[in-house]
Amino acid sequence: MSHATHPAPPDADARRSIAPVICYPVDALPQPDLDLYRSARATAEKTGEVLVPPRDARCFHVPAGHVFRISSVKGSQVGDLNLWNAADLSERFYSGKTRALHGTHLSTGDRMWSSFPALRPMATIIDDTLDWYGKDDFGGSVHDVIGTRCDPYTGNLLSGSQYHHCCHSNLTRALADETRLPLAEAEAHAHDVLNVFMCTGFSPDTGQYFMKASPVRPGDYLEFFAEIDLLGALSTCPGGDCSSEHSSDSAACHPLLVETFAPARGALEGWRPPAPNGYDRSHGRTGTARQP
Repeated sequence: MSHATHPAPPDADARRSIAPVICYPVDALPQPDLDLYRSARATAEKTGEVLVPPRDARCFHVPAGHVFRISSVKGSQVGDLNLWNAADLSERFYSGKTRALHGTHLSTGDRMWSSFPALRPMATIIDDTLDWYGKDDFGGSVHDVIGTRCDPYTGNLLSGSQYHHCCHSNLTRALADETRLPLAEAEAHAHDVLNVFMCTGFSPDTGQYFMKASPVRPGDYLEFFAEIDLLGALSTCPGGDCSSEHSSDSAACHPLLVETFAPARGALEGWRPPAPNGYDRSHGRTGTARQP
């Protein structure tokens, strides 16, 4: 949608025709050893599972080097995923930097990066049964890191509602229950998500974020290798497959299953969790010591 109130200058076309440059070339980005991860996954044994009820959220723990899988089990359903360092909630998934490095939608081989100052891989996607989807004729794709999470504040802003089972509230309750933090403190740790199974894009005419019916079906899954000890929380979105609306009690919603797997002893020989980012944190001030 154009909001232009000024005439185009004589060189407008020339300015528009300048070729773009990728902001973050990733040639030097450390690459995951997918062969190692998949080999370890092949020997892994299931250690637990959490069934996340519709319009709710649950937490789960994944030690470094283990695998977790999010599966559709009863019907088309999207989920909102938060990840934290299990020992330090201030280190959490950074969707904006992940988007800048890997693009708007994630799939096999992409990584979920953590917030500053650690900025390191938290989890690597090692299998995605929806990788066939690609990009559709509307510009939509699956598993986005562009949507923030449905929340009660935007709902109130747009419609005056007091809706409590949106993903932000679901994640807040789940984290509060898991950590025993007061609700207000837990809410401060809820963050922008990986929209698992959600099909989204930007409309070509207005540039608006759109959603459409998820292609996920029972049996589909997204599988992750935990790079560090993780605390996760998954919300089953009240929009169901997000074909019409979110933050609604009218959409058909279904549970999602989180399973965890431990590799066999020796399967990850030589592997180590990634260290925090190597920047010295002096920020241009000489003599400033690096913080622990």
